[in-house]
Amino acid sequence: MSRLPRLRSLLALAALVGLAAGCVAAPATGADRARGTPPELSPFYGQELAFGPCADYAITDKDRALFPHDGLECARLRVPLDYEDPGGRTAELGVLRVPARGEPIGSLVVNPGGPASPGMAHAALLTTLPGYARIGERFDLVGFDMRGTGASTPTVDCFTDDERRQDRLVASFFFGGETWSEAETARVARRCADGSGGAEVIGHLGSRDTARDMDVLRAALGDDRLNFLGASYGTRLGAVYGEMFPERVRTMVLDGGIDPNLRIQERMVQQFAGFQRSFDAMAADCATRRGCPLGDDPARATTRFHELVRPLVDDPVSVGPERRLTYRGAVEAVLFSLYQQEAWPTITDGLTALSEGRGGPLLAARDAAHDIQADGSYSTFLEGAFATHCNDRERQSPEQETAMRGRMLAAAPFMDDGRGTPARDVCEAWPSAPTLGAPYATDIPGLPRTLVVSVTGDPAAPHEGGIALAGTLRAALLTVQGERHGAVLVAANPCIDDAVADYLIDAEAPADARCTL
Repeated sequence: MSRLPRLRSLLALAALVGLAAGCVAAPATGADRARGTPPELSPFYGQELAFGPCADYAITDKDRALFPHDGLECARLRVPLDYEDPGGRTAELGVLRVPARGEPIGSLVVNPGGPASPGMAHAALLTTLPGYARIGERFDLVGFDMRGTGASTPTVDCFTDDERRQDRLVASFFFGGETWSEAETARVARRCADGSGGAEVIGHLGSRDTARDMDVLRAALGDDRLNFLGASYGTRLGAVYGEMFPERVRTMVLDGGIDPNLRIQERMVQQFAGFQRSFDAMAADCATRRGCPLGDDPARATTRFHELVRPLVDDPVSVGPERRLTYRGAVEAVLFSLYQQEAWPTITDGLTALSEGRGGPLLAARDAAHDIQADGSYSTFLEGAFATHCNDRERQSPEQETAMRGRMLAAAPFMDDGRGTPARDVCEAWPSAPTLGAPYATDIPGLPRTLVVSVTGDPAAPHEGGIALAGTLRAALLTVQGERHGAVLVAANPCIDDAVADYLIDAEAPADARCTL
């Protein structure tokens, strides 16, 4: 899942200063960059990136706040839409680079997760954080908007803004499966294809396509080997890249690891159990404070939460003349505010307001998770996430989906609306077969030792998933004691950030270690 709630709050406080361009490595020749690639892909691997000002790449309010600053440079990377047909249609990816301030080792490509969270803005924002200083001396920091979203084209468009306001697209796509009919899944697949440039476009938005895009980006940047920092979904992307191109990896930091051995059923149950664990921790903290809307007995917090939010199923709360807080909106607001302990007051303040008949605070938190813009429109990243999800995950029958939904809610009862409705696979009518599934990235010969960072109290990427990812990749494991989703740079913790910088600079993975937030 995306870390945007935390990144957005940082953006409100941070100012981009001191991003002076430093030395840049001499570009490799096209022949050097295309070495070892099929001849038909050489035009993509050998392309030169024409970096220039970033202002014209801004798509969202956040972009417009970040991109005009000095020290940022942007370009467009051309890639095949279908790598099996490189002479066919192409896509363009928006790329943002912050040149190293000192003598560069190479580029560090970053991915914020999501999937499809804005990678260009993520790279720009990371430069404002304290732990970036050492990394920024030795690496050109590079972020890219994944195919289908942000400044990349074609762009995914599956839902109107009005449908987004009405919760037709929810950030946890499994909520959609509660109510969608077979006709609805077919309609959404058609709408995605029609709004995005055709079935061919939305059928090539999976992780394996994006991993191949990253290899083209690596070559176009002039790097023989990739340095990568991926968070949340980015750990899946990094693992898939390592599986496909192990000899082209120099260093890889995977923050908030996803277990590559789990199929969709087991993975979702594990994730929902993580959400319940974090909800219980939040409720226990709340119980120590006067006026906690969940009461002073943590054992009854889930019951109290149901008393507050389940009435919204039939009777949403009006917020202004045109908006309503729905049950789904309230649960999403809470879900995303569990991503870091600093956001827990958003939950308690929102639930207190709801107990008084006011839905505004929770609706605002829900809108923030959906990246609503000042004009009331929504960014495309969740639609890109939906498309990536449909290209990656295994298909399931309605019976399998309903059974999975039941197991998920048993693991996270605070999210259960009590209706017990059947579920179906929201991707069942997608025009392409899934290209990932599980297991993936197992037993990779030749992969250099990587570094997995995993937080013990991570709600969206539970710690056991990070342990499993480290074991599967035979990676070093940095365990972080704390309550948040992901930790590298964004937690501003010197113990974590120094360990990561040491590894990236020296290309020597540390022994397993621990840090505390």
